[in-house]
Amino acid sequence: MKEYRTGCVSVIQNTARSEGKGPTFLSEEAVAQVQRIHRGYSDYHETPLRRLDAMAEKLGVKAFFVKDESQRFGLNAFKGLGGLYAITRVICRELGLDAEKINFSDLKEPEYQEAVHKMVFVTATDGNHGKGVSWAAGQLGCAAHVYMPIGSSELRAQAIRDVNLKAEVTITKSGYDDTVRYAAKMAEKHGWILIQDTSWDGYEDIPSWIIQGYTTMAEEACRQMEEQELVPTHVFLQAGVGAMAGGVTGYLVNRYEGRRPAIGVVEPENMACIYQSALMGDGEPHEAVEQAPTIMAGLNCGEPCKIAWPILRDFGDWYFKCPDYVSAYGMRLLAAPQGADPKVVSGESGAVTTGLVNLIARKKEYADIKRLLGLGPDSVVFCISTEGDTDPVHYRKIVYEGKNPIPQQV
Repeated sequence: MKEYRTGCVSVIQNTARSEGKGPTFLSEEAVAQVQRIHRGYSDYHETPLRRLDAMAEKLGVKAFFVKDESQRFGLNAFKGLGGLYAITRVICRELGLDAEKINFSDLKEPEYQEAVHKMVFVTATDGNHGKGVSWAAGQLGCAAHVYMPIGSSELRAQAIRDVNLKAEVTITKSGYDDTVRYAAKMAEKHGWILIQDTSWDGYEDIPSWIIQGYTTMAEEACRQMEEQELVPTHVFLQAGVGAMAGGVTGYLVNRYEGRRPAIGVVEPENMACIYQSALMGDGEPHEAVEQAPTIMAGLNCGEPCKIAWPILRDFGDWYFKCPDYVSAYGMRLLAAPQGADPKVVSGESGAVTTGLVNLIARKKEYADIKRLLGLGPDSVVFCISTEGDTDPVHYRKIVYEGKNPIPQQV
């Protein structure tokens, strides 16, 4: 591992990236069942892949794509993919059903309703994951208990309640990682089923299913690019515990074996547990050293997912950490596009990768990092806007009132 620091950006180059095959549970064959279950849901629609040609021209690259997950299942974020698939698999496990033959809608049939309705789900969340779990549980008439860390937005809490009339949402007085531990304790105490997107020893199946669930958006995006006769050369993925980044990375490594894109993992500078794990260089997951509030609520996680970390360790090319104003910069760029580029409403956790790429590629102070990444006229860049304006009030403050501006010296 080799660390570089330029301006506000810190980046680690993975000098020992594996050239081996990706994890088998994220192979195209393994996740075909995930796509079948998602597509079998009545309100499933592919989310749009936005091609921003005017932005690409400014960046000096061939193409720049943003997957717009604000339109996923009407939830304004991608997390429902993991919640829907994981809950389907859990119910199949509990009822002894064959997951390869069941659709989500089958679980609403009278023969299963009595048993399903007795199930109670619980999770911890900064917002989007809990909303996805609450929504999926609500689709089946199940109760959900959702615990949020201190400082969580009441607007995000209410959004979780709104998708499930049986949802109880509590904002705790603890940080995210302690809130996860509390949710696990409550599951054990009450006999509830924990649906968590991070893992620890003895708790691996459900996080693995959640991670698999996220691959549907990667499969869609790859196919959408390939329909334009393009494949990604550079992929930038935001990370909290790393579940989404790990799932998408593993899928891409398997899909594009022999022509893999370079993958960059992006975190808030004050909650960079993947970055810290890479920096330590011992192959083990580590907590973030600096832990402080960030506007990127969905990335506000201090401990890596133990399933996702080995994937990011072995197959990530770059690990970045950056301040909040980089995300705010990306939000404004996507909200006010140039030329004929489409507008993308992207929230604080959704826009950080777009902000980072634009900072590196457009500002001369970062020319060395741009060269290091190999960004140039043949590059096809892919980012995922993982959420829309999940906190509309804060979104307006950033996009329209200029909150979190880029300092003059950056």
